[in-house]
Amino acid sequence: MSESTLRLLVAYDIADDRRRNEVAELLQRHGDRVQYSVFIVDGRPAQFVRLERQLARAIHPNEDSVLLCLLGPTRSASTKRMRFLGLRRRITGDDTALVL
Repeated sequence: MSESTLRLLVAYDIADDRRRNEVAELLQRHGDRVQYSVFIVDGRPAQFVRLERQLARAIHPNEDSVLLCLLGPTRSASTKRMRFLGLRRRITGDDTALVL
């Protein structure tokens, strides 16, 4: 039985420019930037574990912060759990959105 695709919200506050760029480049390879320091990543649990390890290696644990928030299955996370105010950034795989 295959695992369903899940959606992960990743937000970060990185003190150093070099580390911040490294984290942003890493996340751009895995997901969509929806705010300056916020990404949406779709994937399977094993992919999220690898991504978390890569992020942990990229940051300084005493200076930086990364929030990982599991939003649930991709199909329900897109329409039921996320809303945008104002300009909406495109998220790969989403065809519908509620913009207020």
